[in-house]
Amino acid sequence: MPKARIAVVSPFVDKRHGTERCLAEELERLSQHYEIHLFSSRVEDLDLSGIRWHRVPEIPGPHLSKFLFWCTANHISRWSECRRSARPFDLVYSPGINCLDADVILVHHLFAEQLERVGKELRLTGNPPWIWPRLLHRRLYYQLLRRLERKIYSGNNVRLAAISMTMASDLERQFRPGERIPAIYHGVNTKVFNSDARLERRDAARNHFGFEPEETVLLLAGNDWAKKGLPCLIDALAEIRDLPVRALAAGGDEREPYLRLAQAAGVADRLRFVEPSPDVLQFFAAADLYVAPSVYDPFGLPVLEAMACGLPVIASRAMGASELVSEGEDGLILADPRDKTGLALLIRNLAADAQLRGRLGRNAVRTAERFTWDAHAGEMKQILEEGLAGKTSHACAVAP
Repeated sequence: MPKARIAVVSPFVDKRHGTERCLAEELERLSQHYEIHLFSSRVEDLDLSGIRWHRVPEIPGPHLSKFLFWCTANHISRWSECRRSARPFDLVYSPGINCLDADVILVHHLFAEQLERVGKELRLTGNPPWIWPRLLHRRLYYQLLRRLERKIYSGNNVRLAAISMTMASDLERQFRPGERIPAIYHGVNTKVFNSDARLERRDAARNHFGFEPEETVLLLAGNDWAKKGLPCLIDALAEIRDLPVRALAAGGDEREPYLRLAQAAGVADRLRFVEPSPDVLQFFAAADLYVAPSVYDPFGLPVLEAMACGLPVIASRAMGASELVSEGEDGLILADPRDKTGLALLIRNLAADAQLRGRLGRNAVRTAERFTWDAHAGEMKQILEEGLAGKTSHACAVAP
């Protein structure tokens, strides 16, 4: 029998962002079982030997206009391919809301939850006027996506899975009461992220970023720093000025508001910003601790990657990756992501206790090794098979 023909819809794919890395790892494995047609505008870091890439046009501009254009363009591109081949797709799969007609969605983000938890950071009051246009745009964009979540995730014809138990519970509560939604955790490539590779590059990475040997370096990686908890980390730095601690924030968000926060707290000289890079390992190599006081994060892949590298982690209870952390065994949990004093105390304890850092790091490696991309793709394949079976059953039920 021919392989099932699956359309996969994502604006871009690479291995530098959490959702897109997850999709890339899935597709490289799922392409062995299905005829994969990837509808995307940009593809990097992905082996396309078993995948047919349909390049979808994109336009420059703010996220809102780009998203509206994308929804139209990818629908037309899929319709054109079906007409050209005279064969419809057996299934449409999307990692999140990338189209209106997906059959299976692995939910990586809930904008309804994000707005509830970080909405105050998007208010005009308290922010300088020159960033108001960006805040207004972000609010409109998030509101649109929240409305689409309500429409799409409440539908009976789409099969949902989530990337953490917390997100699965949120989906059930908001859109699917009485239904059990499966959770499929991210994986980690331990051939890339491991303690030997991190330690081998440690000296060079610290020299590159200008850190002294005696300094304890904290790493926070990702975009949307309000959501990732950077304000809390800045406030925590102010409470541990007596320690030789510096922080490295790697990501692509607007820096100015956080520089102003750091200057007001008197810790601007302790905070360094760097652009995201395909070479993520360099950031882990430079660090002594990974700190993630996220206000909202459905998973937080850098936490798992840091654990695979043998770094002690502090993870907020508000992030999905904290579900993989056993408190005091392979990491530490920050119960309240806005508790700057609690975060400062956890950092102080780790900075002062090399034995504790070593024990947490060794145990973290063993924990991370249980979460592989092969296992993730296997669970995702099961969800796709259920989606295919459901479509076949429905087609038989409505056939004349």
